[in-house]
Amino acid sequence: MTTATVHLHVPDEPIAEREQWRAAVLAGAPVAHVVDGADGVAEWLWLRWRAIEVDGISLDDLRVVSLGARRELWLWMVGERTWPSTVSTLLGRLSRR
Repeated sequence: MTTATVHLHVPDEPIAEREQWRAAVLAGAPVAHVVDGADGVAEWLWLRWRAIEVDGISLDDLRVVSLGARRELWLWMVGERTWPSTVSTLLGRLSRR
């Protein structure tokens, strides 16, 4: 699967969601759950990137890719990575699927 036919954009940074996700992890939720669970990062991105379905990439695929980048996502949540850099990581992983 590739994203050759779809050009994905970098969505606006989800500031409020980032704070909620970070707080959930700090309260004991596993990072993996915050990334791929209901109302998690992957689901948030899916609502903005549904066009990837035409390339055969499903929500489950996006969850797998997001889980693979969970360290980068966590570093973004705590302010150690920028949003564009983090999304670029995800886009690169999607393009290699």
